[in-house]
Amino acid sequence: MIVFDLSCDSGHRFEGWFSSSEDYSRQLAEGLLCCPTCGSGAVDKAPMAPSVGKKGNQQTAAKPAAQTPEHGQGEGARPVSNAPMSPEVKQALEKLADAQKKALKDSKWVGKSFAEESRAMHYGERDHQAIHGEASPEEAKELIDEGVPVAPLPFPVAPPEDLN
Repeated sequence: MIVFDLSCDSGHRFEGWFSSSEDYSRQLAEGLLCCPTCGSGAVDKAPMAPSVGKKGNQQTAAKPAAQTPEHGQGEGARPVSNAPMSPEVKQALEKLADAQKKALKDSKWVGKSFAEESRAMHYGERDHQAIHGEASPEEAKELIDEGVPVAPLPFPVAPPEDLN
């Protein structure tokens, strides 16, 4: 696994984990990367500090004791791992991706008008149909507060015009 610091055109910074540099390039080219804060698809690598190993003649410091719940980690929290995915996790993610693909097959892309379209259907101003699109975190919260049934997709979706 390789971790890149990424940023969007709005200046939001976040991490992306990839199996290789080629995997990052492929996902970027296919429009699969988007900012988790604003949903922007204009994502690029952010400047990063290199990971430089210690000199061979330096003493290693003792590792700090594992954090206890009172030091920031919740009860039962596990440390983040960069180990390869287990076959079970990989299979579960593949099934989830297939389920999303099937759900979106008969769903209409409405882009940035998702919140408006969802409200119109909820309040009976237009016929109900399966739709998907983009909503800001604030718009999504407002929809939920109004009782409009919405759910986030587990994987990012590129607008149809961005697909090859």
